[in-house]
Amino acid sequence: METWIAFTLLAAFMQAVRTAGQKKLSVHLNSMATTGVRYLYALPFAIIYLVFLLEFRQQSLPELNPQFLQYALIACVMQIVGTACLVAAFKYRNFAVATSLAKTEAIQVAIVGALVFSVSMSFLGWLSVVIGVVGVLILSKVKFTFKDIFQNPGAGFGLASGLALAITTLLIRESSLALNIDLMVSAAVTLVFMITVQSFISVIYVWLQDKNQLSLMFTHWRLCLFVGITSVLGSIGWFTGASYQNAAYVKALGQVEFFITLFLTYRIFKEKITLMEYLGMALVIASVIILLLWA
Repeated sequence: METWIAFTLLAAFMQAVRTAGQKKLSVHLNSMATTGVRYLYALPFAIIYLVFLLEFRQQSLPELNPQFLQYALIACVMQIVGTACLVAAFKYRNFAVATSLAKTEAIQVAIVGALVFSVSMSFLGWLSVVIGVVGVLILSKVKFTFKDIFQNPGAGFGLASGLALAITTLLIRESSLALNIDLMVSAAVTLVFMITVQSFISVIYVWLQDKNQLSLMFTHWRLCLFVGITSVLGSIGWFTGASYQNAAYVKALGQVEFFITLFLTYRIFKEKITLMEYLGMALVIASVIILLLWA
């Protein structure tokens, strides 16, 4: 199995589990505090991973050049925005729908990548991405119309989350490649840098917004720790996968996450699953097959 495939599958699984944890945590914390937990509790584990990887790959810390800093800092902000929008979407729509709207990220990565970064994709690559996104939207029975977007705040938050996370993924890849070192190490360096910056931004924002949220972030430390660990494992997967492969392909394969989301929706949140989801599942499977075999 290729490196990017293994890490993308890891990312998809861990992100689904982390998102479920964030929904539970959002009952106790506001959107920004729930978002901050993802970074603050993940930071120690990210550092441990980087130290281990430097030793294992026999590499040294690279110089953070201006190009890396530019891409990584913008990515930091966009990821916070994307995560906050996703958490906010939970308050308006059920777990599967909010997540599926954010999953339009896959096609948004392809579009933004082509327009801004001149990233080329084959016809079958585009077909795979489009089929996968359609499958995800069918799975959640989303009314993907402009009217729905403007009238339903949850739909708007979900789509905004997808766009922000799409930009984040593209910038993560550019940041990692800008270091010009071993890709697995560059992905880890990018991860630690971004989580460090995001932790500071999140804590400062939460402190200015509502100081009581900071104490709640430690009161519910067990759930926060769960979110932090699953977050860093998922991020390791996304960062490494995007460093090795076209970001649009990584996100297209990552849509297998929705199968896990459906399971969590049914088993944990007891939300209704319908027969229409079989068609959506078939489309997602088809998109993955096209991507892996022919794109």
